[in-house]
Amino acid sequence: MPPKRTSTSATPAMTQVAIRQLVADSVAVALEAQAANMANTDNNNRNTGPRETHVARKCTYKEFMSYQPFYFNGTEGAVGLIRWFERTESIFSRSNCIEDCKVKFATGTLTEDALSWWNSYAKPIGIEQVDKIA
Repeated sequence: MPPKRTSTSATPAMTQVAIRQLVADSVAVALEAQAANMANTDNNNRNTGPRETHVARKCTYKEFMSYQPFYFNGTEGAVGLIRWFERTESIFSRSNCIEDCKVKFATGTLTEDALSWWNSYAKPIGIEQVDKIA
């Protein structure tokens, strides 16, 4: 009879709860970093003089998707989240989407763990309130 395998690792295996918490923590840190970056960029743009403004219009989800946005599933880490933010913001800029569409369209690109996290966040608040987040 072959000997039983024993683990030599002192580190216990991570649970799904621990993994989800790590993803949630990474998302929170990335969101804070992105918000700070966007605030700095906005302040810098205000100080450099006039800039061209785009006329916002109500774009369609089909039009938004035609720009091939990145999908985010929550396992890409902070760098992947920042890339998703940058790509999504770039698409919003090119398609001139109004604020009312941004949350709906961006959350349409969330999959797997990221989508589960979003649904758990949005459900208690209610879809009407969630769509107003900007």
